[in-house]
Amino acid sequence: MTITYKTGIIPSTASIIDVYNSSGINRPTDDSERITNMYSRAGLVISAWDGELLTGIARSLTDFCFCCYLADLAVKKEYQHLGIGRELVALTRKEIGEQSMLLLIAAPEAINYYPKLGMEKVEDAFIFKRKR
Repeated sequence: MTITYKTGIIPSTASIIDVYNSSGINRPTDDSERITNMYSRAGLVISAWDGELLTGIARSLTDFCFCCYLADLAVKKEYQHLGIGRELVALTRKEIGEQSMLLLIAAPEAINYYPKLGMEKVEDAFIFKRKR
């Protein structure tokens, strides 16, 4: 198996939903229009492919010069633990450059993953949670 990575293309909404549902990430996969909008408005999308099969995805909101919010990092269950998530994060960092910080909000089950990538936990963030 050879995984290839693509930057700047948006996979089909159905394939993104398939990755989300397989990965365990909590996203509104019953609302394909919302998923489509999430991706059409993203600043940076990097995807991982096994041939024609989407296996992982990273979606970020960024200005490419100061800050980047990595909103989604998802890898299909059967492709987890192969370094795909690590590579998606590394490619995101490469695209945004050294002058930009990378921030994400980890799902509770992924809290221990990000320090393994060298990410530093921050305590000084604030949030207004979505209402729906």
